[in-house]
Amino acid sequence: MTDVQRIGIELTEDAPGVSARVEIEYCTQCRWLPRAAWLAQELLTTFEAELTEVALKPGTGGVFTVRVGGEVVWDRREQGFPEPTAVKKAVRDRVAPKKSLGHSER
Repeated sequence: MTDVQRIGIELTEDAPGVSARVEIEYCTQCRWLPRAAWLAQELLTTFEAELTEVALKPGTGGVFTVRVGGEVVWDRREQGFPEPTAVKKAVRDRVAPKKSLGHSER
């Protein structure tokens, strides 16, 4: 298995709509695993066909960061804790720009 197969496909501007890997880094000291796991479940439910992987990455120091294809799309230190709709929109804009989020967008 190659590194690309193992970690997922990196998203490029030339390939919108390509499946991508999402990483949620959370603070273990703050006990934010349940929050990270819940957000991962929300993303997997919404983007079940578009995502190749959702990874939970333990961290420290108050970190709660969401990355799509290596790009930071949400950082708690700069933006506060995310509402699921905000993260879904950020992920959607990178992996499935034309996908409707239904009632979440209203």
